[in-house]
Amino acid sequence: MKGDRSDVITRINDRYASMSKSHKRIAAFIADHYEQAVFMTAARMGEELGISESTVVRFASGLDYEGYPELQKALEAWVQSKLSRVQKISARYGKSTQSEILNAVLAADIEKLQHTMEHLDPDAFETAVDIILQAKTVYIVGIRSCEPLADFLSFYLNMIRGSVHLVRTTNISEIFEQIIRIDERDAMIGISFPRYSMRTLKAMEFANDRNAKVITITDSIHSPMNLYSSCNLLARSDMVSIVDSLVAPLSVINALVVALCVKCPEEVKQELEILEAVWNNYEIGIHDEINFIGEEPVMGETWKRETDG
Repeated sequence: MKGDRSDVITRINDRYASMSKSHKRIAAFIADHYEQAVFMTAARMGEELGISESTVVRFASGLDYEGYPELQKALEAWVQSKLSRVQKISARYGKSTQSEILNAVLAADIEKLQHTMEHLDPDAFETAVDIILQAKTVYIVGIRSCEPLADFLSFYLNMIRGSVHLVRTTNISEIFEQIIRIDERDAMIGISFPRYSMRTLKAMEFANDRNAKVITITDSIHSPMNLYSSCNLLARSDMVSIVDSLVAPLSVINALVVALCVKCPEEVKQELEILEAVWNNYEIGIHDEINFIGEEPVMGETWKRETDG
């Protein structure tokens, strides 16, 4: 094997920006469908992507592998390392009590929050707030485990300002269908943490090519998400178990929402007053929320009857 010995996904991330269009297609397929790719021959992958077998072989060489079989072995090793994490977690916590597991995970999350506080660039944060406020339309992309973060940010941005578009997708073509009109007046927020999403990266590349402002919420200066972003918000997100820790990224998103509210309090107040009027006029949520009178919980309909009476 030539060159460095970093794992195959790291190599793909590091070299993605300089790849040809056909090689980017291969990179995106491997990153997003590694469970299938690990069993594919070069000919089968080429057939799947509508490109030649020789292009797949050249892709492997471009990553400093002697040939496609060596790339396939490296991908197999990477997949096996992911599967072994379950065994490592079992070995680490197998003899711990539930309380000890709880304390260990919470302590790890506190450490990630502290690290994020110390390393997040305040100038980048302020720039992100200004970009979001000034954009005509804000597009938000978060896939797989980052989807809840994108949902959360979209929900609150919609309460602060209009024209927020949450990109929902199961494949790359659906992304482009939803962002095809993005231009220099717009902004995109891409959220991605290891294992990084090539679909999110491609969306950010497209937005950058259209001269839109691009913000990323990711974990490190080495993240490929920084390739097409003009504003990088870094939040620590290590694997504490078989799931990603999203505590620090969510806190950064909370901070964005609060900062936006502080920047335009009158607009936020007006938006909330309109929403409240809609809720009252159309009796939205009266069966869905619990209010408190004194210390007694009262369901929405009961609360409405008592206040009306």
